[in-house]
Amino acid sequence: MQIGSLLIRDSVITGEQLDEALAEKDRTGQRVGDILAERGWATTADLARALAEQWNLEFVDILTTEVEPEAVKLLSEPIVRRYRALPIRFLSKNLVLVAISDPTDILGLDNIKLSLDVNLKFCLADPNDLERSIDQIFSQRPTLHVVDEALAPVEEGEERYDLALVSDEASPAISLVNQVLAQAIQDRASDVHFEPQERQMIVRARVDGVMRELATVPKTMQQAALSRLKVMAQLDIAERSLPQDGRSVVKLNGEPIDLRVAVLPTTYGEKVVVRILQRSSTHASLGELGMSEQALKSFVHAIEQPFGCVVAAGPTGAGKTTTLYAALDRLNSPERSITTIEDPVEYELAGVSQIQVNAKRGLTFARGLRTILRADPDALLVGEIRDTETAEIAVQAAMTGHLVLTTVHAQTAAAAFARLQDMGIAPYMLANALNCIVSQRLVRVLCPSCRSVTEATEAERAELRLDPGTPAQLYRPVGCRACGNTGYHGRTAIYEVLPVSGEIRKLIGRTTEEIHDAAVEAGMVTLEQDGHRIALTGVTSLEEVRRVAGNSL
Repeated sequence: MQIGSLLIRDSVITGEQLDEALAEKDRTGQRVGDILAERGWATTADLARALAEQWNLEFVDILTTEVEPEAVKLLSEPIVRRYRALPIRFLSKNLVLVAISDPTDILGLDNIKLSLDVNLKFCLADPNDLERSIDQIFSQRPTLHVVDEALAPVEEGEERYDLALVSDEASPAISLVNQVLAQAIQDRASDVHFEPQERQMIVRARVDGVMRELATVPKTMQQAALSRLKVMAQLDIAERSLPQDGRSVVKLNGEPIDLRVAVLPTTYGEKVVVRILQRSSTHASLGELGMSEQALKSFVHAIEQPFGCVVAAGPTGAGKTTTLYAALDRLNSPERSITTIEDPVEYELAGVSQIQVNAKRGLTFARGLRTILRADPDALLVGEIRDTETAEIAVQAAMTGHLVLTTVHAQTAAAAFARLQDMGIAPYMLANALNCIVSQRLVRVLCPSCRSVTEATEAERAELRLDPGTPAQLYRPVGCRACGNTGYHGRTAIYEVLPVSGEIRKLIGRTTEEIHDAAVEAGMVTLEQDGHRIALTGVTSLEEVRRVAGNSL
């Protein structure tokens, strides 16, 4: 039945009122329901009930319906507002009830389905009540705002903003950027990507090392949102053809957060990637890193030497700084003078002198490191070796009585030797300076609320290097409300620890493969093998280990 006939049947309107509305529809092109609501002949709730019956959907009174917070988290605020679609509760583990106001928006409903990894069941709500409910829910969420000097000082020369009043007075672009960044921070994202496409801009976040979509931004708002990000990072909004890099400091729930902003020109506009670096006064101890007993023993032995260099290797975001801070925590005592130089300072450690790189003011890693060495340190942490000058100073410091902790970008522990040699460090210097190299990756941790357990197949036993027929259980992701239906929540590290012993020292300068094989023969556990260890204990899945560390089969 047509919506007008349903309203007449329910005595909401008369036949004459419907005829008049249809006549106006022919003249203006308006929808019949809009005309009836404008003239006061039918309420929006009356129309929603009739529309629900017409489309064979359940009608819900959204203002009296209990909305589950875990369900709401499935969709970002920009998507909820754009499509007027609010997840309200889980009907089962993989089925969510979503309240909508317009079942005719087929494209919008398809986009919502694509945004989620669970099955959806739609229901109809009064559009006015739905809008009010959305406002009430998201108005309770924390607001992102730029810090002021009194609360958390930022680098001299950085512009300071006041985004505390992000409400009706703020532009849509400011509100959008604020809400997206706030949600990304709450979701523990490490990076947020603003990616222009032909007809829209996609916003994605990397959570637990995996990308997920946060929002879809209309093309008409793209440039305003990108300009807002560039203004926050003190970049040139008029320059759209060259890459740019900047930074900003924001605050959420009272905690200062560093943002690193990279702008890249692409076919459909500038892509902006925001790296989120949360400052923290808490960090993991060595015992909390998850190293095997053997790896931990080798690592502790290396950092407790009075001098030498300990290198953490891995790609960006592999948790290298966390590992080195755990080492600093072990070393930190009144008897030692410890200094760090970082970009940025990620953890606050009492009793340690911490310096933040400021390239704009001329404080680079190399320049800061030279000054630190004149300040009588026992141990020092160099956030990252990026260039030949820094590498040379760090290695020379390790050879002249200092303990140096640092990081490099290298795929494996053995590959770190070649990386340092590429920076111009002679093999004999590395042989004299290096105590240990630790390579690591972060793997997602299985959600303890929903993981499932199965017997390993023969192929999996072979991959785990178990004898045929050896019983072994493996755990797999399922997905539930607690983990956002991903099957994982949080990450932990897998390690390969390569002590630079006498035999390894002799091989420095040879190929990466020769050094790796010799280290394995000497008992080094590889990243893949360490991943298998925690997969068998149920910490992660074998599929996740393959994704991060590869599969040698």
